[in-house]
Amino acid sequence: MGMETLTVLIADDHPVFRKGLRALLAAMPEVELVGEATNGTDAIRRAEQLQPDVVLMDLHMPGGGGLAAIRQIVQTSPHIRILVVTMFEDDDSVFAAMRAGARGYILKDMDDDEISRAIRAVGAGEAIFSPAIAE
Repeated sequence: MGMETLTVLIADDHPVFRKGLRALLAAMPEVELVGEATNGTDAIRRAEQLQPDVVLMDLHMPGGGGLAAIRQIVQTSPHIRILVVTMFEDDDSVFAAMRAGARGYILKDMDDDEISRAIRAVGAGEAIFSPAIAE
């Protein structure tokens, strides 16, 4: 069974968190990390250039936040699926992100298995929400 490779772009301004995501993605054989961005403007440019399947998008970044980036990417490349990565699940910006076209979100403190599952699900075209938000 030849699985399609899932290409992923990380957009997050925290080096330690990016490093953790890199390690997590490296452990997923069907996933290829194609790039990283550290702010919203950069994320828009890299998404346009790399056309990844999935963007892991932090909402709170300097130099153009994630929200504007989500709107722009979804408008320009509607086939790119955006998975929001956030610290706060009751954040209004999470709902704003979903309205802007994000396909789901994960919390930064979720365990690796949950994050992997969410990335695979969004990559497969599903929408993903943590239980707390779904309620």
